[in-house]
Amino acid sequence: MDPKTTILDLVLLLLTGVTALYMIYRFVTALKTSEDKPRYYIMNIIAFAVILVAGVLVIFFDFQVLNRPEIKIVATLIPFALAIGLVCRFYKQYANYFKIFLLIGLILIILLNYDVISAKFIYPIFHSVAGLTIFALPIIAVKKKLVDPGFIGVTIGGAIIGIGGIALAFLGAGKPLLGIFTADVVFAILTPILFLMTLGFAYGFMKDLKNPVKK
Repeated sequence: MDPKTTILDLVLLLLTGVTALYMIYRFVTALKTSEDKPRYYIMNIIAFAVILVAGVLVIFFDFQVLNRPEIKIVATLIPFALAIGLVCRFYKQYANYFKIFLLIGLILIILLNYDVISAKFIYPIFHSVAGLTIFALPIIAVKKKLVDPGFIGVTIGGAIIGIGGIALAFLGAGKPLLGIFTADVVFAILTPILFLMTLGFAYGFMKDLKNPVKK
């Protein structure tokens, strides 16, 4: 199968890129002006930078670029970086363990994409953990009043990236998720998912940047 981008795909990818670029700018600015230089800002910058690059590559090379092993590996940094950033912020005592866990996952994903190993379950396991982290931690943080209620937008983005990521992972394993998310379906919804995911993250993080909760 050789899926091609449509005009709608290109528009959504352009909007996604603009949103990601704006968030990179906001986090870089926040990092420069912050006294404590929080490391989770860096994780968020990495995630939005990968979103930006991925969108640009698809615009120029269509969806088949996503089949390249290096692109699959780098794309993993989106959920991994966001999840690490959230754990570093709200559960610092577990951050190092979580980093090691996802680093192992990244190494296994690299080996998988270069056919060194053939354990196809690696993608679903590690992407599910990262996705659930992005989904759950903002809810907990809002409930504990650690952040602005609008931070729940990160959870929405996490839910969306979870659906798309798991669907792609199962597709890569040769088993369409629920028997519904076939290659045709996944590529048809990929750019809307990427755009809505980026909007969710942008809304949540912007609410946090604009309305920091005083400790």
